[in-house]
Formats: sequence, structure tokens, C-alpha cells
Amino acid sequence: MARDGEINEPTREFPEYPTGTALTGRLDGPGEPPAGGPGGPDAPPPGPRGPGAPTRGLLWVLGAAALVMVALIATQATGLFPSFRNPFAEQQTDRSQPPLLKSIQDLSRYVAAEGNFQVVVDTQKDRANVPDFLLNERTLFVGAGSVEAYVDFAKISEGAITESADKKSVEIKLPAPQLGETNLDLDKSYVFAEQRGLLNRLGDLVGNDPNRQQQVYKLAEDRISKAARDSGLAQRAEENTRKMLEGLLRSLGYEKVTVTYTAP
Repeated sequence: MARDGEINEPTREFPEYPTGTALTGRLDGPGEPPAGGPGGPDAPPPGPRGPGAPTRGLLWVLGAAALVMVALIATQATGLFPSFRNPFAEQQTDRSQPPLLKSIQDLSRYVAAEGNFQVVVDTQKDRANVPDFLLNERTLFVGAGSVEAYVDFAKISEGAITESADKKSVEIKLPAPQLGETNLDLDKSYVFAEQRGLLNRLGDLVGNDPNRQQQVYKLAEDRISKAARDSGLAQRAEENTRKMLEGLLRSLGYEKVTVTYTAP
């Protein structure tokens, strides 16, 4: 403000220009909005928020929901809330029908030996002059199964047991041992490798054959049965049955026990 007509003198000294935090403290002091902040002279006019704001909000909501699910599953696993039921727990429904008893057979078999076998089945179905990548079906299957050798006591004919006059010796004629059916153990059998052409895979999408592996199982059983016949399992059954009867009859007082087998 001018004190004299032609002379203007300042009423106070001009303050030094602040820098750094001093400028921030002065401009953003209490009661005064920042120069560039909301309400300041350089503040942009109010408008809609940026395009990334809704996306960030959605991510926050999804993240919070995931944390809640993890916390609920963890509390159930640790047993903090044993009565809590997981809404996303895996469920298995068994709609199988009750078993139907078809028949009962009385057996008089003495199982004298059992053989355990393993066979590798390698089968392939293709077409001549057709590339394998188009039409080909090859399966490498490892099958494990067992075969029993038994003597059927129900087939002992009349007069098969002959006792001596002094009751010190006995002769028994038994039917020859037989081999039972192959029992394929599915717990120990598995498909080692499988190759299928493009057309085969497309055919599976249209209509897959649920009995396709039954052919491989049947082939494995046939090979195990053949191996059992060639393994001498029947001869082992004859020897074991003979030893069992000799020990049993000698305990009854017989001094000599003769066991013979009739031709099958």
C-alpha cells in the first residue's frame, strides 16, 4: 500500500521462496487445500472414474471370496468346526441294484496247488494301405492271474477205496487233478500303453464300446490257462494230494497207503 502519493513501499519483507517439505507444509496446511489437489485451482473438473476402477473392484471381491472359501475348508480340515459341512464336497452316488442269487453248488474239491502267472498281451487292429495315425488300435496289456489245480472227491467211484484184510494197508483210486478257470486279478492287471488312430478316437466320441477291453481280458485268460497246462501244475497237485492222504490215513493206523489216479 502506498504511504505517499508517488512512492510505494511494501508493508513487510517478501518471504523467501519455500522448497521441499516446507512448500508442502505451507500449501497443504490446515484449512487450505493443496494447490493441485481437489478444490485447488489446478484440479481437473469432476468426472467419471477411470476404466480400470470397476475391474480392480471386481478382483478385490473375487479375492475376498476365495480367501473366505480357503478359510472355511481349512477350518473343516483342522477340525476347528467339525459340524461344518463343505458345500463343495465331492459326492458319490451308488445306484447299483442288490445282488441276485442265481444258484448254489456244493463243492467237494481239494485244491492241491495254485499257480500265479503274468502275461503281456500286445494286440493291434489296423487296415491295409491305411496310415496308422488315421486308423489304428494297439493295446499293450499286462495281465496277472491265478489257476487252481484240484481233485474232485465227488467223482470218486464206488469201490475206489480198498482195504487189506489185516487193515494195515489201504489203496485209494482218485480222479486225475483238474485245472480250474483262470482268475484274472484286475487289481494287479493294467493297460501299459494304448495307441488309437484319429478315426478311432472320433468313433469313440460317437459311440464308445464299453466291452472293448473284454476282448483283451479274454485273450489274457486264454494265455494264462495255456501256461498253466504247460507248467506241470497238475503233477504238483497229484503229489500234494498223495502226501495229504498218506499223512491222514497213517494217523488212523494204516501202515501202507497207496494213491493212484485214473485217466481223465
